[in-house]
Amino acid sequence: MLDFLLRPLRRRFGADKEFYAMIDDMFGFLPGNIELYKLALIHKSASIQLEDGRSINNERLEYLGDAVIEAVTSDYLFIEYPDRDEGFLTQLRSKIVSRQSLNHLAEELGLDRHLISNHVQGAAQKHIFGDAFEAMMGAIYLDQGYDFVNRLLINDIYANHLNVDLLSDSETDFKSRLIEWCQKNRYKISFQTDRDKEYKPNHPVFYTKVLINGMEMGHGAGDSKKEAEQHAAYSVANFMTDEQCASMLDRFDRLERQQEQPRKQERQAQ
Repeated sequence: MLDFLLRPLRRRFGADKEFYAMIDDMFGFLPGNIELYKLALIHKSASIQLEDGRSINNERLEYLGDAVIEAVTSDYLFIEYPDRDEGFLTQLRSKIVSRQSLNHLAEELGLDRHLISNHVQGAAQKHIFGDAFEAMMGAIYLDQGYDFVNRLLINDIYANHLNVDLLSDSETDFKSRLIEWCQKNRYKISFQTDRDKEYKPNHPVFYTKVLINGMEMGHGAGDSKKEAEQHAAYSVANFMTDEQCASMLDRFDRLERQQEQPRKQERQAQ
């Protein structure tokens, strides 16, 4: 009853009426502590300087929201997929809480239109909306509690804006799959990643080579080391046909036999 009376008042009157209306439109409820939600919309590029010299932005809320989203998602998947193993649950959770997925949710909700930021470039530009989504979930957690944010994420946001079944069928962790394949076939794999130092600090680019038994089998680039390694692993998985894979295995076998021959001769000589 109280919410019914306060909703039109807070949406239409007062200094914070636009913020109340925005949160109500995006999430369907009226905030208690509106200052938390204001803070969640301030990217570090637009930090506010306080009189004591401190800068405030949404980074602390982002940190908290990241943990809350992961906890809620873990609860959800544990209940939703009772017959699936830990590996499946971990991979699907990783896809749901990925920057790509969180950016998508932020844009679906319209959060991107309200974020306060200055010009952002490089890797940060790709993450800015997903970071704001995490910060907003952190604000909702502090304001409304865990049970509330749990219901909001699962019953509203995930249900209406995220195709979990489609995510469960997609493959994104190419690095883990490639490592698993190499371990199964007893091949040594390594990722060599270098940073392009010629770029400006706000344009970091990383380059990765995939080496299998010492031979370069793929390469990739990204705005972070993790992204570059995934792209490099994907280049191996995406561009190798079954015939090429069989040929590579044959080549490894020949190399191993060639390396083993001198060792045999050395043992015989002893």
